[in-house]
Amino acid sequence: MKNFINKLFAFPFYPIVFSIYPILALLAENVGQVKASAGSRAILISMLITVVLFLLLRLIFRGWHKAAFLLLLFLVLFFSYGHIYILLIKQFPEVNMTLRMLSALGLLLIGAIVWAMKKPPTSPAGLNTIVLGLAIMSIGQISLQSNVRSAGTLGSPKAPVQDDLVMPQDPPDVYYFILDSYGRQDVLLQAYDYDNKDFIFELEKRGFYLPACSQSNFVRTEISLGSSLNMQYLQDLNDEFTPPNTKRKTLWNSLKNSAVRYNFEKMGYKTVNFATGFAWNELYDADYFITPPAISSGLSEFEGLLINTTLARYAKDLGWFDPDQMMGVNFRDRFMNVFDHMDDIAKNPEPTFSYIHLISPHPPFVFDPEGNPTYPPDFWNENRQYPSDLYEKGYVNQLQFLNKKMLAAIDTILVESKTPPIIIIQGDHGPWLQPKNRRFWILNAYYLPEHKTAPYPTISPVNTFRMVFNLYFGGRYAMLDDISYFTPVPSLYDVSKVPYPCDYVE
Repeated sequence: MKNFINKLFAFPFYPIVFSIYPILALLAENVGQVKASAGSRAILISMLITVVLFLLLRLIFRGWHKAAFLLLLFLVLFFSYGHIYILLIKQFPEVNMTLRMLSALGLLLIGAIVWAMKKPPTSPAGLNTIVLGLAIMSIGQISLQSNVRSAGTLGSPKAPVQDDLVMPQDPPDVYYFILDSYGRQDVLLQAYDYDNKDFIFELEKRGFYLPACSQSNFVRTEISLGSSLNMQYLQDLNDEFTPPNTKRKTLWNSLKNSAVRYNFEKMGYKTVNFATGFAWNELYDADYFITPPAISSGLSEFEGLLINTTLARYAKDLGWFDPDQMMGVNFRDRFMNVFDHMDDIAKNPEPTFSYIHLISPHPPFVFDPEGNPTYPPDFWNENRQYPSDLYEKGYVNQLQFLNKKMLAAIDTILVESKTPPIIIIQGDHGPWLQPKNRRFWILNAYYLPEHKTAPYPTISPVNTFRMVFNLYFGGRYAMLDDISYFTPVPSLYDVSKVPYPCDYVE
């Protein structure tokens, strides 16, 4: 065995391993936002190209050591180029970096060739060990961050579960729609002069109750959903959720393996979830985890990010791909995937709890009011920030199309359900670019068979499922005080109360 290892490390395999290291490192940095599998295609392509180049350079230079060392130097330049470019652009935004960077790259490449020709390492064991260690370290980081508890367990031991809940004889399906950044009627009027009364009227006509003065409990998606899905204020859910801590792994576990999910699965419900593009918010181990067909843009967001951090970023300038257009396609695919499967879920004979998070009307803005594609960069400035006027335009456009799709989905659910379902529609927080208090004003709508007026006007998401379990499943939950907490960036758990007034516009 020792002889085999010595022989193995005597061969310069380090460029092949290094060809996947930058991809693994980028995955490790973004593992909470993307699945670990998002880099699999890039890893295979990078390794294949590297092996081919390795063999060609071996033929040209008639030696493995020169070929390996030169290839390693080229890979370092290739994969570091985009990172350096982005850093310099941030420091010197007025300077045209492209010509300077490419000129510097050319000089470095010439230097690399000269160096590889004169002094290639003839004992590759050191480089093999270093590069292999880097790759293993990144794989370890990905594995640790991807460690998600299995279904049927809890992400937080303080989650207020009740094991004696009872599923009724004809159990209703439960749909929990999160419409990201969907604001209350009054904030839409005040901020955008947009009257959402037609959508509200259609909801009420179908039997929904809309509390007149509902606010989110938090103003950031992760902590808002972590609270509502665990029926508890975050600071009371886990001792980790206090400053100065800003880590999110426990928060994401609490969201994925929440008290609400636990209660439903304990009673025998099947969990349904849809791909959102954000790994921290996807329940891969749900009974039905529904993803769109092969991404029609051809590339994932992670692959676009990877390209942008390498020399291949110039493929965009050559017209080979457009990462912003690709992003729009991917968001549209995931959005439509939800509504394409409403009929299937409603017809499922098993009782289901569907947790459905739609990244809409939240940016990126990818739909006009009729559902036609829009180009995301049309709504931001040269710094990729949203000016208030363009944000308003994109938000209202997307909200109008979302309204149409939601009404159609509700009609499908109501028609196809054997037992009248429970349907909850909530914003996780209000629109961006609003005064502090308005960022909590959310749409909140309940379809509760036989309990139409059960919610009270100021109910907030933390009490939503406390009410549902009490009404339908024999729950004994005490209703909490409805409070809104602001948390500044980046202090994720540094909470401070904000007012909870009621100035709803009829």
